[in-house]
Amino acid sequence: MALVARPNDSPRSITGFGVLLVLAAAAAYANSWGVPFLFDDIPSVFENPTIRQLWPLSTPLSPPNGFGFTVSGRPLVNLSLAINWAVGGADVTGYHVFNFAIHALAGLTLFGLARRTLRRPVLAGTFGGRALPLAGAMALGWMLHPLQTEAVTYIIQRAESMMALFYLLTLYGFARAADATERSVQRRWQGVALAACALGMLCKEVMVSAPLAVLLYDRTFVAGNFRAAWRARRGFYGALALTWLPLAWLIVTTGGDRGGTFTLTLAACWQQWLTQCEALTRYLRLAFWPSPLIFEYGIPPPLTVADVGLQALLVLALLGATLWALWRRPVAGFLGAMFFLILAPTSLMPAVTQVIVEHRMYLPLAAVVALTAGGCVRWWGGRGLVAWTMLALAGGGLTFLRNRDYASDLTLWKDTVDKRPTSALAQSNLASAYYARGELAAAVRHNEASLELNPKSAQVHFNLGLAFDRLGRTEEAATQYQDAVAILPYFAQAHSKLGLALVKLHRVPEAVEHLAEALSYIPDYAEAHYGLGLAAAETERWTGAVGYYEKALQLSPDYAAAESNLGVALSRLGRSADAERHLRRALRLEPSLAEAHFNLGLVLAAQGKAAAAREQYAEAVRLAPDTAEAQLNLGVAEAQAEKWDEALAALRAAVRLRPDLAEAHANLGIVLAELGRTEEAVASYEEALRLRPDYAVAHYNLGNALLRLQRWSEAKRHFAEAARLAPEMKAAREMEARLQAMP
Repeated sequence: MALVARPNDSPRSITGFGVLLVLAAAAAYANSWGVPFLFDDIPSVFENPTIRQLWPLSTPLSPPNGFGFTVSGRPLVNLSLAINWAVGGADVTGYHVFNFAIHALAGLTLFGLARRTLRRPVLAGTFGGRALPLAGAMALGWMLHPLQTEAVTYIIQRAESMMALFYLLTLYGFARAADATERSVQRRWQGVALAACALGMLCKEVMVSAPLAVLLYDRTFVAGNFRAAWRARRGFYGALALTWLPLAWLIVTTGGDRGGTFTLTLAACWQQWLTQCEALTRYLRLAFWPSPLIFEYGIPPPLTVADVGLQALLVLALLGATLWALWRRPVAGFLGAMFFLILAPTSLMPAVTQVIVEHRMYLPLAAVVALTAGGCVRWWGGRGLVAWTMLALAGGGLTFLRNRDYASDLTLWKDTVDKRPTSALAQSNLASAYYARGELAAAVRHNEASLELNPKSAQVHFNLGLAFDRLGRTEEAATQYQDAVAILPYFAQAHSKLGLALVKLHRVPEAVEHLAEALSYIPDYAEAHYGLGLAAAETERWTGAVGYYEKALQLSPDYAAAESNLGVALSRLGRSADAERHLRRALRLEPSLAEAHFNLGLVLAAQGKAAAAREQYAEAVRLAPDTAEAQLNLGVAEAQAEKWDEALAALRAAVRLRPDLAEAHANLGIVLAELGRTEEAVASYEEALRLRPDYAVAHYNLGNALLRLQRWSEAKRHFAEAARLAPEMKAAREMEARLQAMP
């Protein structure tokens, strides 16, 4: 092992630099604490039952493996979310505090690693006198660079920053071991490096290169060559290699393709490698000129070598320069190799959904920053150090400005679509932002634009299905969900939504198949259990429905729709008091749930509480004025209270919304008759009977209206038909008999 110049910086000065680094980073990210959950945050936090409890640890350490879960195969990241959930639930602030803490720790680790490396004999002659301020400037530039925002402000990309922290800790632990003179201290720090490497493997697959990075660091800064490094520490490197085993196991348990996020076909590999020519050159440009920053680049169209010729030549030239530098300029070669080595896993493996993303540069940026900052100081001395520090602080200002784009999902995706309109994912997620705000026409428009760019996106078909569902276009929604599961058979959420849509379409056997399929992938998926409850209710298996709804509520206690439908099922079983209790709880959970108001109205009406029922129907209509059934029941309730004008308005609305609803026409006829508008009443009854010829009550009421118009023979015919259809209707038989007796 080569001798090392011992650090002579005082603990106070080191601590002071560390505090300044954290404060500067905190200022740059001061406006990010309230950034909402975005994009992949949603499934990984809100659709992830494994983070709802911390004990036993096996639960949070077993993340779901379905498509769309960034935590898939990354148990330590999932555990971090479980900790956030245990402390603050869905309060986004705690998640951002955690992300920033990881970033700060990573920056401090980089600071410590850089300081110790600059003190080693290879560099001490050039930088030893400025090791502390230069290390601080390097860490400052890395921590404040606006290219880092995606890995810090975007919550779920803590997968990247946590991996980077453990990657840096692995190198730092080795550097400390190399500095130590006592064997026991060396072993202790080697243990730290091994533990950090193993933990990093539980965060993200990019960590796979860490053992190689340590060997390269050893060769460059400690042993001087690979043979000496291996001879001196072969046992340590063997232990580092063992950390690949848990990573391999995690990859296998996610199906070998991380839940469908990459594919290993030859065509996909070729396209990925061509695309990475653009990606790598773009990353380098953004490292020096961070504009425009784009949250989601999307998948580019198929490329040829001619499309990326110049970029490919640049990448090959940089690779060649790195290989030459490893031989002739080992320090520069080490930094160049680290840039390519860290990016290699995500550059070589062909991704399905994301091939150019800025968070990939989170750790590789350290190599670029170190090379650039070191060059400034080597060439210009103290002036170079000052200039670099000023640039780093300017980067902090740009980071603060970039975080404004994250203020809401709508601002972020508008910004992304403006900068990258050819990104299918950006179009889709802008659609999702509009969907969340109830702007469904815009949601459909941008989802369809996304599908024009990439018709094979299961997620976009799913999102378009959601928009159609909200618009009441259930057939179209079901078609989109079917397309989603055809593209991605293990898309559990799409199977569940398809099941719900098929229940609405009265295709119960098919619905049950898809709901069961969803549960085969996510057994504790509350929505799928709820869907099975709806399917049971559709076939009037009320006891079974109650069981499914209760299971859904056990898994998701605040599931308002499940509470509401549980209330309906209980009312059908004659448990009126229990039904009312669950419906009222549903409304406490979600006061704007129109169907719960409607169902509570039904229960109250059955209890004889007419006035209370009328209030619930009115609230249901206020919340969902386009619901014909709510308008119908409100109209009937208003008529029973003899509020004829209000009843007329509600029933006309029901007829307009559902011209095929015979009950609406029949009840409108009753109100018109009460208002003395007999001709109109007759027309309404006749329309009801056209839609439903066996509607006995409508025949009887039409007979009465015809009597007023002295149309005796027609009245007699309708009374007779009413009596035939409903023999128990004594009044119809009596009126038929009276008319029969008339001369």
